[in-house]
Amino acid sequence: MKRTIAPFFFCLAAILGANAQTNMVSINPVAEQIMLGNYDPAAYTPSVVINQPDDLVTAIMAGISPDSLKSYLLKLSTFENRNTGADTVSDVTGMGAARRWVHQRFTQISAENGGRLVPSYLQFDIDICGMGQHRNIFAVLPGIDTTANGVILIEAHIDSRCAVLCDIDCQAHGMEDNGSGTALVIELARVMSQLSFDRTVVFMATIGEEQGLVGADAFAKYAKSIGIPLVAVLNNDVIGGIVCGQTSSPPSCPGFNQIDSTQVRLFSQGSFNSRNKQLARFIKLQYMEEVQAQATVPMMVTIMTAEDRTGRGGDHIPFRQQGFAAMRFTSANEHGNADVTNANYHDRQHTSDDVLGVDTDGDLVLDSFFVDFNYLARNTAINGVAAAMAGIGPEPVDLTASKSSDSVYVEIIDPNSYGEYRVFVRSTANDFDSLFATSQPHFVFARPSGTFFVSAASVDGAGIESLFSKEVNPPLVNATDEVEVEEIPAIELLQNRPNPFDEATTISFLVNREVAYKTAKLVVSDLQGKALWQQNIRLQMGMNEVLYEHGYNVTGVYAYSLVVDGKVVGMKEMVFAN
Repeated sequence: MKRTIAPFFFCLAAILGANAQTNMVSINPVAEQIMLGNYDPAAYTPSVVINQPDDLVTAIMAGISPDSLKSYLLKLSTFENRNTGADTVSDVTGMGAARRWVHQRFTQISAENGGRLVPSYLQFDIDICGMGQHRNIFAVLPGIDTTANGVILIEAHIDSRCAVLCDIDCQAHGMEDNGSGTALVIELARVMSQLSFDRTVVFMATIGEEQGLVGADAFAKYAKSIGIPLVAVLNNDVIGGIVCGQTSSPPSCPGFNQIDSTQVRLFSQGSFNSRNKQLARFIKLQYMEEVQAQATVPMMVTIMTAEDRTGRGGDHIPFRQQGFAAMRFTSANEHGNADVTNANYHDRQHTSDDVLGVDTDGDLVLDSFFVDFNYLARNTAINGVAAAMAGIGPEPVDLTASKSSDSVYVEIIDPNSYGEYRVFVRSTANDFDSLFATSQPHFVFARPSGTFFVSAASVDGAGIESLFSKEVNPPLVNATDEVEVEEIPAIELLQNRPNPFDEATTISFLVNREVAYKTAKLVVSDLQGKALWQQNIRLQMGMNEVLYEHGYNVTGVYAYSLVVDGKVVGMKEMVFAN
């Protein structure tokens, strides 16, 4: 996983900006046409269709094998160096051998399932580490209903690295970063190819993540340019380790060698009305309702505030930048912050020590592992069930909402007339506070205190909800249904979310009507009034949000203020909790 240390990142961005990807093409044109919806579903429908929610959840949870995940990682380790610029000619080592093996594995899975999985490469040209042409590996599982809108993508980067960005000779096994994510993608391709989904599902291993998210950027731009309707992108990066290193990019580890095998973090951009956060919330809801009750080891699925860890980035970002809903799964604990330029850095990430495990008894067989295969299997199941429910769920709905002094009025806009809906209410947390079920598109509930946001989903006859709608911050209306503007201030500074929070929080403010001003800024200070941070802002109509990252291992109560033309128009307190 890429570390966006400022000097390196901006230099790298300049290099890649001058050498953007060109000639992006799917080597297998059939795979491209399927993603565009141009195919006959009957050609890919199995004789026995497993498509009902309970059957899908059972099959995914029972089918995922820790032993299979281990076998993929053992194989990936044999390629020794998967740097994006590594050898593409050898049959046994380097990037070429690794990507051909993944493609062959997809081909084998297809053969085992009646040819239903369609493998391909996305080939593109760009100079990375002296190599001019590159290939992502992907495989397409066609949906059995071409009228179901949308394509779901599950992906991870296959490339690895050592301390030097373009070192193609070091031992770069990259087991946690990111053999673990690659193994997850292959295992889901194996398990889900035995099942049927209304929507098409794509499994992909990207290259060039460590050199600037290049492979993901290529596929995101390719999908955008030809019109592939991606509705959910699930990125998996550093997803199998459970041991905390001496260093770790916040928010993460509590301390060196601490273990966390029962939590996974979901990173995504935005807060209010963010398609990315709504996708993360959908994934967590599917886990809670479809998986948790039958999980042998329950997991804590944590929706994080920021798009990624502090100073870091991943393959979900290019998809978000192209307008697709995208998020990232990452282990609770990481073995290092990838600051390999620091002479005191001794953790495994981005070094030759990122191996699968060690031989402790000298019999030449690994017996102590740095990747926990059971933990990786649980994270694989969370991915698979979320993708499955998105793959069979109904079409999303839209909504409008308003509020009075004591009630909230929701109007669900449903052109498909599903007749069953869920309404979600959220206040200061990243998670929903309340969930309502209704069979009417007109729904009224008691107004919560404070600021809140409302969204909705349609529900089909099998009880599966759609991906969530946009969020609405309901305006205040009076008895004649006219928006009341005089009862509320022109600008409202809202409570930060979440509070207390991890290393980042969202500071929001509402602009209810146009304001004439020259300067506006947000200021964070200690309780003695000493300014710690400030940022100039624009007062745009509606909801405005600013992500504030206070750093790691800081605790206490601080104040934040909204200052317009030198006058404080709002002040609130927030709690730093780590």
